[in-house]
Amino acid sequence: MKDAPRVPSKQQQARRAARELTVQALYQWQMTGTAVTRLETEFRAQSADDDLEPHENWVQVMKIADLALFHQLLHGVTSCCGELDSTIAPTLDRRLDDLDGVELAILRLGAYELAHRPEVPYISVINEGVELARIFGATDGHKYVNSILDRLAGELRQVEVQARRQRRERD
Repeated sequence: MKDAPRVPSKQQQARRAARELTVQALYQWQMTGTAVTRLETEFRAQSADDDLEPHENWVQVMKIADLALFHQLLHGVTSCCGELDSTIAPTLDRRLDDLDGVELAILRLGAYELAHRPEVPYISVINEGVELARIFGATDGHKYVNSILDRLAGELRQVEVQARRQRRERD
């Protein structure tokens, strides 16, 4: 008998929503160059206006999102973007400038979490990146995001990755 699908906790849903908002804000930042504080203000203001819905469940996402995490991720990624790009670039099969904007935003977010949020398990970072790519990315973009984040995890979280592999071999 298969186990029932696991329902995410409210906290997990809030973190996922924060990451969704972060990817959207990063994409907008990448495309427009709008100041991050202004973007964050605009995103928060839109949550109060039920008539403004950039995607169908915008208001719902804003209502459940962990806005403190949204703030931390948005400002963290943008403040160390050069460092993140330098980390990502060697794992790519193309130039950074040739990446789809959505995939770039997701990879920057994933690289940031792998490098600066050790409390988040690397496998969760990869899974979140894949899900975000499924929601916002191109048809098979999630496969590319998965492979790049997996390589980054091997570099940035080497000990954690090796420990997981060893546990899996024992089981």
